[in-house]
Amino acid sequence: MTDLKTTPLHAAHVAAGARLVDFGGWEMPVQYEGAKAEHFAVRDGVGLFDVSHMGEVFLLGSEALKAADHLVTNRVAHLEDGQACYAGLLNEKGGFIDDVVVYRIHSERVMICLNASNAEKDIDWIRRQVGHRVDVVDRCEQTAQIAVQGPKAAQLLQTLTSIKLDDIPTYRFALGDVAGVSATLARTGYTGEDGFELYIPAETAHGLWDQLVAGGGTPCGLGARDSLRLEMKYALYGNDISELTNPIEAGLGWICKDKFKDFIGADAIRRIRSEGVSRKLVGLTLEGRRIARNGTPVHDLSGQKIGSVTSGAYAPSVGASIAMAYLETESANVGTEVHVIIRDKAHAATVVKTPFHTKN
Repeated sequence: MTDLKTTPLHAAHVAAGARLVDFGGWEMPVQYEGAKAEHFAVRDGVGLFDVSHMGEVFLLGSEALKAADHLVTNRVAHLEDGQACYAGLLNEKGGFIDDVVVYRIHSERVMICLNASNAEKDIDWIRRQVGHRVDVVDRCEQTAQIAVQGPKAAQLLQTLTSIKLDDIPTYRFALGDVAGVSATLARTGYTGEDGFELYIPAETAHGLWDQLVAGGGTPCGLGARDSLRLEMKYALYGNDISELTNPIEAGLGWICKDKFKDFIGADAIRRIRSEGVSRKLVGLTLEGRRIARNGTPVHDLSGQKIGSVTSGAYAPSVGASIAMAYLETESANVGTEVHVIIRDKAHAATVVKTPFHTKN
């Protein structure tokens, strides 16, 4: 793995004996003690994730809000200072270039958090679209990110900061110190639990990570992160969404404010809403413990292919094998029985209501 990128916390993962894997060109921990134990550490206590591979780009200047509103599907200009939103970064056809979280720091400063594998292409796209209107500042290499997730996340963090965490609602953030480290502390996450994502200077990451572990946080890897987000039906870029999928078929039409504003891809989204979609992203539960991986075919009971799995895993909190799949619209109703074809063998599955797991 010598050619892989590493995060500022790489040495901490090695010292802890984490099993490291190639994740989109990054050497990242997939698990420490075990993915199931780490999954429940987040559901029941507090888990720590190194997400420093994610990208951060800033839009600076008097037109920062207008530029952000042109770039993404959600309404950035309507946010308050210190508020964030989940949004799509779309191409002109309505396909996902990326899904992002946008942070309004103030009227002339907006931060966009990008998926790791997309950061370079995203920043190039952003510069080409709005670089003439605002300063586009790439802070990926200078920034580390630690996600502190779980019902006891606030309790742990409150011992390390004077910021009153109870005053930060979901999808709000504050700027201040955490254990002496200058941080953007956002009540956001990708697990379905309460928690915070800390954006900090890269050189401070190892020291803060050690303090969070010492305070009772459980280091968690990509294995737990995947099962946690899948139980909530949170989309994973490259699996569940891509430039070949649009927000309407992905069940993410709610992040597209095309009734209120124009953004790149808004005309396409309006057309798709009007015409309807031929497929929908749905949740499946499988009988037994076989896992339906990305690309697994889905057939109706007569043997006709009606779609494909995008993500699948055993869900510890649900106690079942679950999956997300794009199915033809007429087969996407809750309760529809289907077959997933694993190694040429049909396995019974059912379309179910999502999310699979109810938040604590």
